[in-house]
Amino acid sequence: MLVLIAILFAVFLVLGLPVAFALMLAAIPVFVLTGTMPPTVALQKMVTATQNFPLLAVPFFILAGNLMNATGITERLVRFARLLTGWMAGGLAQVSIALSLLMGGISGSAVADASMEARLLGPSMLSQGYSKGNTAVILAFGSIITATIPPAIGLILFGFINEVSIGRLFLAGIVPGVLLTLVLMLTTWWVAKRNGYVPDLPQRPTARELGASFIESIWALAFPFILIIGFRFGFFTATEAGVFLVFYALFIGTVIYRELNWQKVYDAMRASVSDIGMIMLLIMMAAVLGYAVTIERAPQQITEYVTTLTSEPLLMLLLVVAVLVISGMFLEGAANILLVTPIVMPVLVDAGYDPIHLGILMVTLINFGGLTPPVGVIMFTVCGILGAKTWEFTKASAPFMLAMAVFFAILVGFPALSLYLPRVLM
Repeated sequence: MLVLIAILFAVFLVLGLPVAFALMLAAIPVFVLTGTMPPTVALQKMVTATQNFPLLAVPFFILAGNLMNATGITERLVRFARLLTGWMAGGLAQVSIALSLLMGGISGSAVADASMEARLLGPSMLSQGYSKGNTAVILAFGSIITATIPPAIGLILFGFINEVSIGRLFLAGIVPGVLLTLVLMLTTWWVAKRNGYVPDLPQRPTARELGASFIESIWALAFPFILIIGFRFGFFTATEAGVFLVFYALFIGTVIYRELNWQKVYDAMRASVSDIGMIMLLIMMAAVLGYAVTIERAPQQITEYVTTLTSEPLLMLLLVVAVLVISGMFLEGAANILLVTPIVMPVLVDAGYDPIHLGILMVTLINFGGLTPPVGVIMFTVCGILGAKTWEFTKASAPFMLAMAVFFAILVGFPALSLYLPRVLM
């Protein structure tokens, strides 16, 4: 039955069916052919999947992110990132990497960050002589940083579906996010030197210029620290943090910057409803398929199969890494988190790995899959906006693929990078 489910799911994806409906239809054989569960159970699972308090964090953070973008914070962060890194080799490329780090506390989504930066910085990079392939690759790979920095939507979904503390996941993503930023900036510098990409600024900015831009952007930069303090001292849960950020964004837009009007609020709410509807539909359909594969004992069978291959924990982890990279090539990030991680998590937890460390590693790996053919969502998003060919993207991505391999090796080999802040602060 598991083989039939996998075949049906693959066929529906190839036929171009939306992922949510492919998930639902692939689960039908379990409820129709086996006779062990009535179809009404599927409807019950859909409803039950939405009745979860931590899941409220998703719509609140999405709405807050759209409101923050409407307040003019993005433009201020671009100016600050430009002063920080625009004087380096490959100035605008470095700006895009730094901006992804700064935007992590606002966007929460790698795809959203990549599409935003492709429209915002892509044309300027092309006009300065960057090839379409390199432009698309730099913007796409930089967006992965956003998926590790709190409040990443992927971490919220992972914590919800695998019953892991979302607050600890948020804290655990900070150090890997900064490390990934440094790795990508170094790689971008090498690519810029090799291709002769010039700095965006003629000279380094003065301390006064940096200070003025920092103060202008302080309201956006302060939020990750507010999150850390709030989680550390128990002021709010992840869901309550989302509510706080909505009011925080409204306060900044109306009182501090005074750029938020009713039309912008309406536009932000419309965009949020669309995003939330997509994610909630995925959650509901993934819950049905997840229940179906649980009935068929998929987690137990996978655990038994992996343990017959090897009893070495590191080899088990590397097998799961390979599975997540491959599944990321075909599935959108949220669907991958909801569908794949609950199946492979028990294998690694039984092998002695910390769920917090696994959360950061898995979510980053899944988002990395969005950069690879044949169905890389982030890759196609950026290439579509910039008019780049897939083969141009693939060719230009070689040094960044190597850099990501080094980053993942460090993340696998040194779990303390993910676990230090949660252990110290919570």
